[in-house]
Amino acid sequence: MSVSFSSSSSSASASPSSPSSFPRLPVSPAEERAHHRLAAERAGLQVPEFVSPEHHHAVLGGLRLHYLDWGTAGRLPALFLHGGGQTARTWDLPCLALRGEFHCLALDQRGHGDSEWSPTSDYAPEQHAEDFLRLLDALAIERAVVVGMSMGCLNGLTFAALHPERVAAFVAVDAGPWVRVEGAQPIIDFVTTADGGESLEAFVEHALRFNPRRDRRLLEVSLRHNLRVRADGRLTWKTDRREPLRFERMRDTLAGLRERLAAIDCPTLVLRGAESEVFLDEHAARFAEAVPQGRWERVEGAGHTIQGDAPGALVAAIRRFLGLAPSPERPPA
Repeated sequence: MSVSFSSSSSSASASPSSPSSFPRLPVSPAEERAHHRLAAERAGLQVPEFVSPEHHHAVLGGLRLHYLDWGTAGRLPALFLHGGGQTARTWDLPCLALRGEFHCLALDQRGHGDSEWSPTSDYAPEQHAEDFLRLLDALAIERAVVVGMSMGCLNGLTFAALHPERVAAFVAVDAGPWVRVEGAQPIIDFVTTADGGESLEAFVEHALRFNPRRDRRLLEVSLRHNLRVRADGRLTWKTDRREPLRFERMRDTLAGLRERLAAIDCPTLVLRGAESEVFLDEHAARFAEAVPQGRWERVEGAGHTIQGDAPGALVAAIRRFLGLAPSPERPPA
């Protein structure tokens, strides 16, 4: 197994599949701290200490992956997996809030954020699961809590099914083996129509039309983590979009996951955004019933991206699930 590490200050060879060669939109440390303080204030979250994460790169199986280490080493590790088209930075506020209880790690999955793109466009859930296994091995982590949203949930579930001994608990964020596939179309349309915008302000306006729950001030910073500058000066997402998303492939992935569910024997919390058009109550209930130790909760005031719409409720649900706070009544099935 090929494994090597470098800090964010190290030089990396630039290639067509290496985001290190893409011009970025910088976020200063002062802007980052102000952003996190505002996000915590709006979410009603008590954050003991506002810190910046450590940036690391690990070459795993020949591909360079970027991850954020929020600390604190020695506590139970928690691996956070973002959704499709997102980056590890979507987990900033939950990691800041939970780092006192867990060693929080947020990964830019292959083809996303500041991780390399697969030269063969191999983004199968099984390949992602292999990436997770290699990362945990490289960091000498025997078992971790896994928190996965949307694509990250499906990839994380695949990992939990293939390597159940490595997962202490699983938190599924608005996704599972049963979803309303067509509900993802507005998300795809948003990503596609926003691409190639001339300015950050154009992306902010587009994002607010797509999800009016968000705060403009927060979007002005968070979007910079997810955008790069094209050769023509326009902005585009960091995600590898060389191949279009095919619903048939997604349905195949879901069918494969259903066959593997019995292997997931860890405690599993299924969270459903009450306003999500992708993951419905019946999907969450069916998922929770299909795994040996499953339960589900509905998160009010949230759509598909619970960690962005209701981060305080997400953090509270994780704490309750892992025995760090009292549990509420379960929603009706």
